[in-house]
Amino acid sequence: MQEEYIVEMRHITKRFPGIVANSDVSIQIKKGEIYALLGENGAGKSTLMSMLFGMYEPDEGEIYIHGKKEKIASPTYATKLSIGMVHQHFKLVQDYTIAENIIMGIEPQKKFLGLFPYVDKKGANEKIVALSKQYGLEVDPTKKISEVNVSIQQRVEILKMLYREAEILIFDEPTAVLTPQEIEFLLEIIKGLRDNGKTIILITHKLEEIKKVADRCAILCRGKLVDVLDVKTTSTKQMANLMVGREVTFEVEKKEPDFKEVVLQVENLCVENENHFQVVKNVSFSIRAGEILAIAGVSGNGQVEIADAIAGLLPASEGRILLNGKDITHESIRKRTLEGISYIPEDRQRYGLVLDFTLEENMGMKSYFKEPFSKNGILKQEEFSKYSSELIEKYDVRSGQGNKTVVRSMSGGNQQKAIIAREIEMDSSLLIFVQPTRGLDIGAIEKIHKQIIGERDKGKAILLISLELDEIMNCADTIAVIYNGEIQKIADAKSLTTHEVGEFMMGVKQHEKR
Repeated sequence: MQEEYIVEMRHITKRFPGIVANSDVSIQIKKGEIYALLGENGAGKSTLMSMLFGMYEPDEGEIYIHGKKEKIASPTYATKLSIGMVHQHFKLVQDYTIAENIIMGIEPQKKFLGLFPYVDKKGANEKIVALSKQYGLEVDPTKKISEVNVSIQQRVEILKMLYREAEILIFDEPTAVLTPQEIEFLLEIIKGLRDNGKTIILITHKLEEIKKVADRCAILCRGKLVDVLDVKTTSTKQMANLMVGREVTFEVEKKEPDFKEVVLQVENLCVENENHFQVVKNVSFSIRAGEILAIAGVSGNGQVEIADAIAGLLPASEGRILLNGKDITHESIRKRTLEGISYIPEDRQRYGLVLDFTLEENMGMKSYFKEPFSKNGILKQEEFSKYSSELIEKYDVRSGQGNKTVVRSMSGGNQQKAIIAREIEMDSSLLIFVQPTRGLDIGAIEKIHKQIIGERDKGKAILLISLELDEIMNCADTIAVIYNGEIQKIADAKSLTTHEVGEFMMGVKQHEKR
């Protein structure tokens, strides 16, 4: 046994109903390295690390920490072993302050008059401020979690680990909800943690991030360990092919567009948020059949509110929305759906799915009241089963128990595939995709881009909203750039460079309209 390994997982196997999540996986991690776990959605990366953090126990295999065999039966025991984990979906109490979240379970106590114990919040706040400065993770410990954005929440999760003096830090898909600028910042933080002697395990499927920070990379494919590679000497293409188990193309192939009649017309649209602050200001554009119009912008500039207003989730305070020439500005969501709108929302878990329903119930969610799914108000179960089985097959939705799988138990990527399958199969004339590939691996991204372009080639009108500039440049026929709720420019995608789009997104070039 080599002492140089701080973590060793030997011959780990973990089964869930209908699925082997990990099959005979062995990894060794050296002290002070950034070790990446790479794999498709549902490849078994998070499951493997959840066993190291004590959330599951392996069915077979052994775990060694500092060369000593350990039975990690709970996260509390993992914390005692100096292991910390930042989960993909943060585990924070919204109504508590940042400090209360960080010290929860290990509250520092003092005694009043030497007798009465109380939580030393002042001391905790001071320690958190010092810790956050030391690692470049500045936060205000007195703010509530509900008052801060996702990148600050993530800092809180990292500080929780550092406050508990963790030496082995596990990051599960840490950049899935961050903007490109926040991602750069986080990768610098991770490098800084390593330079401070921490050992980092990074679960991801973003190849460029691995290239930037990782020392070594273990690749999982369908629960099995495929290879462990030295990152410096391996190309992203090699990694992608091993991860997906086939040749992957990074280029998006598409033929010249064939524009037909206007499907969606947005005229002088204004939208307010819940505080009655105008977040969309006098926006106008149109999308033709056979056209992908992409809205590019930095997160929080009104692009999601435009999509929500078209789909009916938010009211328009001013302006008109026309679908196939018909005014739908004040129609209900169901009426808009029946008129021909499919919507893939940004937040798949809150707006796209009912997590405690089965896959077949979610697949039939927008059609259950129509034939063949119901007749005279009675639902026909066998039709739901037949329909969802076809979609699972066609869109490669991976789930442990087929269409009877409860959606909550599926990986985020497969939840996304299920929504896309349901929305595309509705055969709507307008499809709205908001962040369609967020949190997805390279193989799934490639498939979804093909599906989006396939729908455009069938003559559908497509509104694509994405924070990924590469995705916009690759897929769009027309690009509209938004800044501070206003459209800065609308132009043919071929006439714009990535640099120009970036300048409009930052508001550098203002009010150059088509």
